[in-house]
Amino acid sequence: MSEQPPYLVPHSQEATRILYRDPHLLLVRKPHLLLSIPGRHPLNKDSLISRLQQDYPTASIVHRLDLDTSGIMVIPLDKPTHAEISRQFQRREVEKTYEAVVWGIVENDSGEIELPIRCDWENRPLQMIDHERGKHALTRYEVMTRYPDRTRVRLKPVTGRSHQLRIHMRELGHPILGCDMYAHEEALGMADRLLLHATHIGFRHPASGEWLSGESAPDF
Repeated sequence: MSEQPPYLVPHSQEATRILYRDPHLLLVRKPHLLLSIPGRHPLNKDSLISRLQQDYPTASIVHRLDLDTSGIMVIPLDKPTHAEISRQFQRREVEKTYEAVVWGIVENDSGEIELPIRCDWENRPLQMIDHERGKHALTRYEVMTRYPDRTRVRLKPVTGRSHQLRIHMRELGHPILGCDMYAHEEALGMADRLLLHATHIGFRHPASGEWLSGESAPDF
């Protein structure tokens, strides 16, 4: 689903969990089916940042997870922290790791998917592979566990294009289970949610300069 759907979305009743807190930032676990920021529709105002600002009025969003993706996010609590973490994202210095369960058996134990992505303007918010006009996109993957009809993989996006992990895994021939945007009917029907979760984030703390990392295990 799009991060900013024009329609009414289900509101997750799962609580947002604070995994780490200091005067400058939070590490939080975003539930599945919760927007990162409020949607355009007046009834789609429930979001991660709206909930957090009730207790942390200065909290702001520096990156996002899609509505259907759960997992760990960093939330700045002041402007200098926001600016520095944003710079680290732009310089691709932030480590991000996801776990996903995908359709079929991934043959190679590890590999890279390097395919350029751009918006499919006629079918927004879908993205598409475009070797002429697409932006560079690189995903590294590792097989964690193979099952008879599916594979659990660890995904490390080097770039941060919209829907990058979903479309890259589809192009590899292994769409993420439960993906209502890029999976074929069989893969969509094999899970009742998108089986994609942000498990790890690491970056240099803007105040101390020390490396800070957080973990969040998936519940699927």
